[in-house]
Amino acid sequence: MSGQQEQLSDDELAAAWGAASEEGLPGEGGRVLNQAEIDSLLGFGDADAGQKDNSAIQKIIHSRLVSYERVPMLEIVFDRLARILSTSLRNFTTDNVEVSMEKISSLRFGDYLNSVPLPAMLSVFKAEEWDNYGLVVVDSALIYSIVDVLLGGRRGTAPMRIEGRPFTTIERTLVERLVHVVLSDLSASFDPICPITFRFERVEVNPSFAAISRVSNAVVVARFKIDMEERGGQLELLFPYATLEPVRELLLQQFMGEKFGRDSIWESHLADELWNTEIEILVILDEQVMRLSEVMALAPGSQLILNVAPDAPVQVRCASVPLFEARVGRKKNRVAVRIERDLPRRLRQAR
Repeated sequence: MSGQQEQLSDDELAAAWGAASEEGLPGEGGRVLNQAEIDSLLGFGDADAGQKDNSAIQKIIHSRLVSYERVPMLEIVFDRLARILSTSLRNFTTDNVEVSMEKISSLRFGDYLNSVPLPAMLSVFKAEEWDNYGLVVVDSALIYSIVDVLLGGRRGTAPMRIEGRPFTTIERTLVERLVHVVLSDLSASFDPICPITFRFERVEVNPSFAAISRVSNAVVVARFKIDMEERGGQLELLFPYATLEPVRELLLQQFMGEKFGRDSIWESHLADELWNTEIEILVILDEQVMRLSEVMALAPGSQLILNVAPDAPVQVRCASVPLFEARVGRKKNRVAVRIERDLPRRLRQAR
């Protein structure tokens, strides 16, 4: 008897399970999960409710990633810098140096400062002609490698790193010399686009003291890898987009000379057309101010008395622009004008 009841209970459990399964089928009036069940499926407990809400809000706030327009010409400048810097650092360190550009990225300035691996040296420089600032960031691996190479370290040995201490005066001085080389080559890399002078300002080891822009402003960062025979590190160049604004139109070009430079064919054609252009010039014998009633009273046969002598100079104009001062005369039974001098430029601009 007890076995029959146990069998019936098993059958009842199977029927109940089947009914629950049928109720859960979509499109057939299935049960809708409540918020607690959804949180349980997603792994959120009651203790994680506040964290879940905060993370959702943060995702909404940061859902729009930093996406700015690309500057193709700036990529060419950085590629040119990598080639020039390889030669300069070979001369600077008297060692075999290879410089390669790893990537160019755009992000917010505050996000970049938070991502700088410490210890590092952040060198602030000023773009003189653009009247704004940028950063050269040298990581600790490159700092110790430069110090080791310049102070006569043997090749093929990794430099000794002593973490947890401030950089010494010698290390800061040697890194400043490296930054001067980088800024000089950076100026040379920009020369085909526009002349620019980058002046070294100071070195900071705390990212908070190297704030050259607001944390929410957009910056472009170029990362370079420097190899010196099993030694080396990374060097990063940071430009706020506000710094590049004066040459933004030039940097947006797809290739060199897209919007500037000389086109000899078009220039010659334009010059030929200008030389063949016909213009009308006026010889002003005299100018008078008259009442409107006097002008309306003029009729054929009326005489206008000029207030100038026969040999007085007259002006030659093109439209309303005075060009020359001349004298009126006669040549082969025709009235002629002889140009005597150019009128001053300031008089033309005043007109």
